[in-house]
Amino acid sequence: MRVLMVCLGNICRSPIAEGILHHQIELKKLEMTVDSAGTSDYHIDESPDSRAIAVAKKNGIDISNLRGRQFTVDDFDQFDVIFVMDYSNYENVIKLARSEEDKNKVQLILNQIYPNENQSVPDPYFGGDEGFDSVFNMLDASITNFINKQL
Repeated sequence: MRVLMVCLGNICRSPIAEGILHHQIELKKLEMTVDSAGTSDYHIDESPDSRAIAVAKKNGIDISNLRGRQFTVDDFDQFDVIFVMDYSNYENVIKLARSEEDKNKVQLILNQIYPNENQSVPDPYFGGDEGFDSVFNMLDASITNFINKQL
C-alpha cells in the first residue's frame, strides 16, 4: 500500500504524519510506503518547520531530512490512499481529481478516529509548541487506528 499525507504547505502536519506512519511501518515491518505533499507551492524543497521537527524528535521520530513538495495530479496514480489534514486540503485535492476512482482515494485523516465526522487537524503554524504536541497526538492516534485496520 502507498499512502500520501497532505496539508497546506507540507512543513507541519503532513511531514509529522509521514514521520509517524514511516516509524510505525518500520516497527511493524509492514509492506507500505509513505510520502507527503502540500496543496500550495509555498515551501517546495524546504525542511519541515523547526517545531514539527522538534515534536517528532521528542517522540523518537526524525523528519529533518524531509523536504516540501506540492501535490500533483500524478499523485493519484502513485498512491492508494491520500490522507488530507483539513477540509480545505480535501477540496483542493478533489479539484484535481480526474475520476471517481481518484476522489475515492482522498480521506480526512481524523476520520480514522472520528468516523464520518470530517474533523480537521488544526494547522499549528501560527501557534506555539503546544499546538504541535496536540497535532502530533491526533495524528498518532489516527495513524495507529489506520495501521490496526491494515493488520
